[in-house]
Amino acid sequence: MAARRHGKRPPKALRMSVELPLWRAITGYRILTLVYTLCQVAFSYRHYEHPLGAVAYMGALTVWMALTWRRTTSPERCTRQFLIVDLGFAVGGILLTSLVDTHARIMGGAPTLPSIWTAGAVLGFAIKGGWRWAAVASSAVAVANLVEREQLARDTLRNVVLVWVAGVAIGYVVEVARASERTLARALQIEAATRERERLARDIHDSVLQVLAMVQRRGTAIGGEAAELGRMAGEQEVALRTLVAGGLVRPAGAAAVASYAPAPAPLAAAHDGTAGTAVAPARSAPPSAGGSCDVRAVLAPFAGAGVTFSEPGAPVELPAAAAAELAAAVSAALDNVRVHAGDGAHAWILVEDEPHAVIVTVRDDGPGIPEGRLADAEREGRLGVALSIRGRLRDLGGSAAWVSVPGQGTEVELTVPKGTAPEGGRRGKSRA
Repeated sequence: MAARRHGKRPPKALRMSVELPLWRAITGYRILTLVYTLCQVAFSYRHYEHPLGAVAYMGALTVWMALTWRRTTSPERCTRQFLIVDLGFAVGGILLTSLVDTHARIMGGAPTLPSIWTAGAVLGFAIKGGWRWAAVASSAVAVANLVEREQLARDTLRNVVLVWVAGVAIGYVVEVARASERTLARALQIEAATRERERLARDIHDSVLQVLAMVQRRGTAIGGEAAELGRMAGEQEVALRTLVAGGLVRPAGAAAVASYAPAPAPLAAAHDGTAGTAVAPARSAPPSAGGSCDVRAVLAPFAGAGVTFSEPGAPVELPAAAAAELAAAVSAALDNVRVHAGDGAHAWILVEDEPHAVIVTVRDDGPGIPEGRLADAEREGRLGVALSIRGRLRDLGGSAAWVSVPGQGTEVELTVPKGTAPEGGRRGKSRA
């Protein structure tokens, strides 16, 4: 905005997709129409009243084109001063026609000296400055044509209107395209910032929020001064969840944030093979320069008395960073089972190696999720499902689907594409 207020050109990145092809096109148009105009003057040489004047003008125009043809290959080279001089050659050629050509040929509709080359000068104004610049340049050409013909003939009016409409229309289209590209650039910046915020929110959820919630529960259970510490930890957990959620409506109290989300667990805890034991959430791994990882190896430690792990007989390869993110999502899903399905619930992990994707299904035999509970949890700032599971899969180009029937358990299907895979639903399940 500041650059436009001070008359500076927009950043080059915003011109590449729209303007560069137009500048190349106008350069080709100017060269081709110059050749056409030279041939036209050559064929009409004997009919001019002062043929040497026509030859002198065409020679000057040819030299001008030879020296400046690269000016219209990019917006940086095509300055306002160049466009004014270029339009001056066009208008001057139109006015000079009445001096070098016969009155009979002019009244009979003979073309002017610059002929259709004139439109190139007008289009340069349109692409450079939009429809307002094009309207001014077209009006100058129209006045010159009327002076040259000395009357408003039908063919003159047609040519004037065509040049004016073409210049204004192209200028308007260029302005709309520029505005669209600026909007797209802002949208991409917002999307990048949102993704970074979600990444940070996942890390906060997997660490700080888990610890605060654990302190709240343990402090309440111990009582005394620990209960006051737990209450304070609960208040900070609610405040931090609201901040991570990006300014959503603050819950009324600590009790309002209870929802279906990965439950807090001691981060140092390891799975000891007993149902109901906390599984430490996996950390987000930084992208590696290369190499792959067997998904079975990173998911096998989750197996135990309360978790059944089923895997293919052959390695299931994914990039190491993708496998780590998938393991973190599975850990969050198992935390949900531990807290919301109860200690007596059983969970099953199934790994499937499809041609274009790796699919991991986490199923439990708990009470299921009430309809609309996941959306309510996200609105309240409980971001376990939204970020620790769905956000991770989305960043990998994959998806997460939930199928839950009250009283019959919950099934979470996590899909990670191998390389590039088409987005969309898998197995016809609804997306959360």
